[in-house]
Amino acid sequence: MREIERRVELAGQMPAGMKLPDAPVGIPTDFETHAKLMFDLQALAWQAEVTRVATFMLAHEVSNAVYPNSGIRDPFHNLSHHSGVQANKDKFAVLNRYHVSMLAYLLERLKKTPDGEGNLLDNSLVLYGSGISDGNEHNHDPLPVVLAGGAGGSLKGNRHLEFERKTTMANLHVAMLDKLGIETQRFGDSTGALAI
Repeated sequence: MREIERRVELAGQMPAGMKLPDAPVGIPTDFETHAKLMFDLQALAWQAEVTRVATFMLAHEVSNAVYPNSGIRDPFHNLSHHSGVQANKDKFAVLNRYHVSMLAYLLERLKKTPDGEGNLLDNSLVLYGSGISDGNEHNHDPLPVVLAGGAGGSLKGNRHLEFERKTTMANLHVAMLDKLGIETQRFGDSTGALAI
C-alpha cells in the first residue's frame, strides 16, 4: 500500500522552483505510468475490500491521443479511420496490442495478489472492450470483448465464444451479473442472458 502511496505522491510533485498551484497537480502525463497507477489502485481497493466495482477508460473513442511507448506516432483516432490502407491498419493493430498490454498488466497484478484460497483474478470479473468494432466504418457489430477472471469459480476460462450477430451487449452484462450472484432478468436493452 505504501508503494502505491509513494507513486501517487511522486506523480503529484512539481519540478524544483515551481510554485504549487491551488489545485492538485493532476494525473501523470505519461499514459503508461497513469494506467498502471490506476490499475494498481483498483487492485488495492479490491484487495482491501474498499469496493467491489471499478471502471477505467483507457481512451475516449474519438481521442487523438498519441502513445509514444507503442512505437507509433500517429493519433489513435486517425488510425482507426484507416481508409483501407494496409499500412494504417498495421499501425492501428500495434496501437491496439499496446492497449491490450495494459490489460495484461492489470490481469497479472490481480493474479499475483493473494485472495482467499486463490488470487484476485480468480475472484474477479474483468470486462475489456470497446463500443465500436470498426472505426473506419463505424460498425458496432461484431463487437469483440475480453472477459477475464474466474468470478469466484463461476466462470470457466480459456474459451472463445461467438454469439449471434446484432446481440446486444446488455445480454453479456446480464450474464456477468448472474455470475457475480446478482440475479436480474433485464439490464438496459437486454433480451436475455448470454450463455457464458
